[in-house]
Amino acid sequence: MKRPLVVIGDSLLDRDIDGSVDRLSPDAPVPVLDEAGVVARPGGAALAAALAASDGGPVTLITALARDDAAGELRFLLEAAGVDVLDLGLDGHTPEKVRFRTGQRPLLRLDRGGDGGAIGSLPAAGRAAVDWAAAVLVSDYGRGVAGAGDVRDAVAAVVGRVPTVWDPHPRGPAPPPGVSVTTPNDAEVTRLEPEPRGADTAAASGRATALRERWNAGALCMTRGRGGALLVRSGRPALAVAAPPVGGGDPCGAGDRFSTRLALQLARGAEAEDAVVDAVACASYFVGAGGAGALRAGVDGAAPLTVEDGVAVAERVRGAGGTLVATGGCFDLLHAGHVRTLEAARRLGDALVVCLNSDESVRRLKGPDRPLVPECDRAAVLGALSCVDAVLVFGEDTPERALEQLRPQIWVKGGDYEGADLPEEHVLRRWGGRALLVPYVEGRSTTRLIEEAACRA
Repeated sequence: MKRPLVVIGDSLLDRDIDGSVDRLSPDAPVPVLDEAGVVARPGGAALAAALAASDGGPVTLITALARDDAAGELRFLLEAAGVDVLDLGLDGHTPEKVRFRTGQRPLLRLDRGGDGGAIGSLPAAGRAAVDWAAAVLVSDYGRGVAGAGDVRDAVAAVVGRVPTVWDPHPRGPAPPPGVSVTTPNDAEVTRLEPEPRGADTAAASGRATALRERWNAGALCMTRGRGGALLVRSGRPALAVAAPPVGGGDPCGAGDRFSTRLALQLARGAEAEDAVVDAVACASYFVGAGGAGALRAGVDGAAPLTVEDGVAVAERVRGAGGTLVATGGCFDLLHAGHVRTLEAARRLGDALVVCLNSDESVRRLKGPDRPLVPECDRAAVLGALSCVDAVLVFGEDTPERALEQLRPQIWVKGGDYEGADLPEEHVLRRWGGRALLVPYVEGRSTTRLIEEAACRA
């Protein structure tokens, strides 16, 4: 995708302050948090832009930033994520949301800033960016950017020509008529269209259809959390997309992960139905992988997202004195050879973490037509295997940085690598890790499967 995805909306700075609680304050019955670390990350539309950039391809964020320290930190995080920022200017303070947590559980959220200052006008460069976009995502957080007249006019001008996704907010405006897809959640739809009443899917479909007609949107996709999503379009039956089961995780940022994936798939020419299916799978995997908390500061733009549970598994195994095994690859069209390699790898230790090439990494290694299966789906399938304890997605061509995070004692490759130099070996030596081969299943390969399928088509 050479043209950028343009994300428009209000940006925030999010912080997670993590620590431990083992006592109550002597002056009030409240827990005392002993701070262990602070992680800052983009929030609001800035999070959406960073998530889109993690999928590969250019991303431009049109937003309004103040002249304060929080905005400076936010600009640094967006630059690290590979996002180009077009700043309208904000006469006020940058909104901040601070979560105090212990053991990944929230204790308190503190909101500050966001005092409703005036937003600057959209310059000619902003109108040109919207006009040139591969797709436009309006990520409205109800603070004024999406409702600014010149911004809304620029989006309305490309409706019908450029795929447009409008993620609305209760305090924000309705989308312009004709947007490709609008993505309110279940509660937002019910507040705007309370009839027909009921919690079942049929009633939800009726409310979603009524709101789509009122807004005159091309499609309305109602997100339903663990219930997946419901897509309604004119003249077609509603499409109910179930979300894959997720154990635990953090739902923070799931809506942004859904809307960005949907917009990117539309930009690549996918039909709305296929784009929604992929977006639901991607958002579910994102929640299970730690949600917005998986977005780390200080990474380069190649892979700003990592799967936190992979690192957590590594730390747990090392802490217990066990043996951590890791392996890696693209795993596009998972086949019997892959499964046998993974099973053999798991038998070598106490836990197996799979380092998975991101979509952009696969494209660089395999060509522009690959992968056939997006990374969220590939990770979900791998994670469903009983022999895989965790998955870590990386964006480079080789997994050295992922290995630095995991520090496994054993790195496994299939026997087809026998005699080849492994670029990972010099990294493994730093902590005494070793590379091992497991038997290769002859005649099993993704390339061969693709070629056979093409011949039979």
